Amino acid sequence: MAQDPWQNRWEQPYTDLALEATAALRGASGGEVPGVRMEESQAPGLRIARVEVFSPEGEAALGKAQGRYITLEAPGLRDRDPELQEAVRAALTRELAGLLDLRPETSVLVVGLGNAQATPDALGPRTVRRILVTRHLKAYMPPGQEGTLRPVAAIAPGVLGTTGLETGEVVRGVVQHMRPDRVVVIDALAARSIGRLGTTIQMADTGIQPGSGLGNARLGLTRETLGIPVVAIGVPTVVHAATVAFDTLDLLAREMKGKSPFFDLMAQFGPEERRRLIQEVLRPEVGDLVVTPKEIDDLIDAMARLLARALNDLLHTTPEAQALLRYAGG
Repeated sequence: MAQDPWQNRWEQPYTDLALEATAALRGASGGEVPGVRMEESQAPGLRIARVEVFSPEGEAALGKAQGRYITLEAPGLRDRDPELQEAVRAALTRELAGLLDLRPETSVLVVGLGNAQATPDALGPRTVRRILVTRHLKAYMPPGQEGTLRPVAAIAPGVLGTTGLETGEVVRGVVQHMRPDRVVVIDALAARSIGRLGTTIQMADTGIQPGSGLGNARLGLTRETLGIPVVAIGVPTVVHAATVAFDTLDLLAREMKGKSPFFDLMAQFGPEERRRLIQEVLRPEVGDLVVTPKEIDDLIDAMARLLARALNDLLHTTPEAQALLRYAGG
């Protein structure tokens, strides 16, 4: 298994996004990354990038498990554009359908990871609150109508610091009891770019390593640990302080070139030289500090609604289920 990229976060700031990791490696090597395929498509206001890690070599280079990673980027999401939100929701539903490969009888467990009391980490719990759960209703359906509702359950297991239980232990226990066919895991992620906070959604069929973005990875939620397919959905909500400093210095070097001897000097430095300068200055002062936008509460709520709507659209397709969704306000 590849070395945990968190250990090298100062040499190369950590990101949960396969798209960012691939772009960084392509920029450093000037070409394709062995063992990694990437393709992109565009729609108005929306970019879809598909990264596939298909070999141990690609896994080691990227620091990501072998599998498919699909990223939706829509910078306009921060502006609350209703048309763009609908376009993103439709794209999210479509891409998730390809990853989950659902059949009418497929049962699903939705898991919202994170700490509901810490806003940047509350995406998972806030999303599962909006999921239409139906597993318990099948017993009350009229004879012959049981198949009109897909069995869906949802859980927000909390975090080790508040429950004393590993998230992986809780989820594994639920899976062993419920025996679902699929698990969907929702979590907040760490990005390498400020502009991706609250505007980017990543889906992956590799499962997830809870807490990896903040350097405290726990028991993974994957096909290997749970015994069934696991699809992860994540949205970047934090970046590391070193990333903010690097982006700021990079922007100033470009915008202020020719206006100041200092910025002329900065413009002569390459990205890696600037990164090393930031490391030398910031590392002793800020350590592992992460930051989040001041409007993070609104961003989390908006993303939780968007993810829940897409999942409800995908999981509940029959007229009976749609009626329940309308009744529940979904």
